[in-house]
Amino acid sequence: MRSSEWYDLPQPARGIAEATVAAVTAARDTDADGYRVATARLAGHQAEQVGIVAGETVRLLLEDRYPDGLTGDDLRAVLTDCAGAAGWYPEFDPTVAMTLIAGALGVHEADGEPLPLDPAGAAGHGPLLIARLATGAPHPLTGYLRAALAEIARTETMD
Repeated sequence: MRSSEWYDLPQPARGIAEATVAAVTAARDTDADGYRVATARLAGHQAEQVGIVAGETVRLLLEDRYPDGLTGDDLRAVLTDCAGAAGWYPEFDPTVAMTLIAGALGVHEADGEPLPLDPAGAAGHGPLLIARLATGAPHPLTGYLRAALAEIARTETMD
């Protein structure tokens, strides 16, 4: 069966996009079972690819939501909002969400050490963060995902 929204994408990009949309939708609906299924699908893809797509999507959303730059107060508000909205998700860890934001903003090391983020944490928290940031964003989620995938493809082509 072809997804009408993502049929033009190659695998694994299509699978990551479909699972991300499913997870974000489940997060918005506070559908714990649907979220578990969708994040398990995400975790079934290569962790680095899932993390890059989530990170680029979060970066694009942050740029649109905070066009004048992200302050410490803005960051605190994003984390507080995400934590409040994730009350149905007992595994929510604000440290993991903060690590995802830091990675999306290009901070990949702390004190010379890579930021600690396991694949399950990224798959479980990325869609929560995307769901909150996409709420009230000026463009639909699919636009951000497509832009993220295009930016990744452009960067890989240049490498």
